[in-house]
Amino acid sequence: MRLAELERRQTDPGFWTDSEKARVVVQEGKQLRQLILPALDAEKRIAEALGLLELLEESPDEGMTRELETEVGLIEELLGGLELRWMLQGGDDARDAILTVHPGAGGTESQDWAEMLTRMYRRWAEWKGYEVKVLDMLAGEEAGIKSASLEIKGQYAYGFLKAEKGVHRLVRISPFDTQSRRHTSFASVFVYPSVDDTIEVELRDEDIEMEVYRASGAGGQHVNKTSSAVRLRHLPTGLVVACQQERSQHKNKETAMKMLRAALYQRKLEEQEAEKAKLEATKTDISWGNQIRSYVFQPYTMVNDHRTELKIGDVARVMDGDLDEFIYAYLKKFGGSAA
Repeated sequence: MRLAELERRQTDPGFWTDSEKARVVVQEGKQLRQLILPALDAEKRIAEALGLLELLEESPDEGMTRELETEVGLIEELLGGLELRWMLQGGDDARDAILTVHPGAGGTESQDWAEMLTRMYRRWAEWKGYEVKVLDMLAGEEAGIKSASLEIKGQYAYGFLKAEKGVHRLVRISPFDTQSRRHTSFASVFVYPSVDDTIEVELRDEDIEMEVYRASGAGGQHVNKTSSAVRLRHLPTGLVVACQQERSQHKNKETAMKMLRAALYQRKLEEQEAEKAKLEATKTDISWGNQIRSYVFQPYTMVNDHRTELKIGDVARVMDGDLDEFIYAYLKKFGGSAA
């Protein structure tokens, strides 16, 4: 399917086939159930808690008071989850995510920072119970990485991780500086919704240039003796993706095609959002700087999100994957308007 047709399908309901309509109805039904059932459960629990409160007012009881306190805590947790679900109503929020990390200028220091960010996202995903697959990882000459691509599979993976798009800034005393000077490094994070086979984005053979090369890795990683790694270039757009994690060239090509399909889909969505932004520029104050978040290791420890102004002093905890406070703060501030 051409991208122009994909756009028409998004805006013209009459263009959808019966099977596509049915699939959309089923998917929307699942999403509604995920909202309605917890809401009904919360309503029931609140009614029971109010009944318990009335009994306590008539006849105070220590055990019943503890029971009510426990129930109130559960209700708060349930309502918090519902609030979060309401903020994840974007068309792609429920999808898996493909996350890429690229270092900025600065050589080894920036490459090391990119590797630290990649580890942070892997730890976050594992803590959430998501499946993480390394699609591509290009090691730096001395340390760190030149690029990384991860596929993170789990419900609302993209909805959560879209909060991480942007430039991340590191301030620390560099372990690679013999004079122990403080350095500032940058790395960029991009997140795409993982497009499954039900989303048709046309990839014509004549539009794709494939290059094969020998996979390589640092340390004890397997090094192929054959050209199994695959790099794909989409000629009309210039998009490039690569995969070298499998020993089979066929499997690497299959994964790279999936990455390319996701990147093309995201590119089209961004074009549509850019058109909307032109119309809303006069009434929307967009005032982002280049960096979305700063991670300061010295002379003090602080992680500061510049969009929400949320600050956390325990930088080690954040780097170990504890990102939910930042993600929730972002979703609460921007909600469904988050791209």
